Amino acid sequence: MIDPRTLVPSLQDLRTEVFDELSRYRGLPLLVWTDDDGVEHTYVERRFVPGPEALSAAGVVAVNDQDRLDNIAAVQFGEATLWWRIADANRALQPDELTQRLGRRLLITFAEGTPAPRR
Repeated sequence: MIDPRTLVPSLQDLRTEVFDELSRYRGLPLLVWTDDDGVEHTYVERRFVPGPEALSAAGVVAVNDQDRLDNIAAVQFGEATLWWRIADANRALQPDELTQRLGRRLLITFAEGTPAPRR
């Protein structure tokens, strides 16, 4: 009989490759915590939202009727899964709140550490 655990790569082999290249968790290490019963729990190290100095403004968009962050991200970045970049740039703890008020202006930024182009 084959032990199915032998078919899965170890956490050391996976490291951060378990996250898509566009994921906000990409590059964060996986950690393991062992509880009092000896059961191991894998989790992702805490992610800190980048500070304002790490984000260069690319522009501003106004929220329209029935806008969602994923739709705005699709238009602004060409990729809906990058909605979290808008949430980061606008310091949102509750990302859905960013689109609840029509006309709200949302900051759109370049990726963390990317300087704004010179004009």
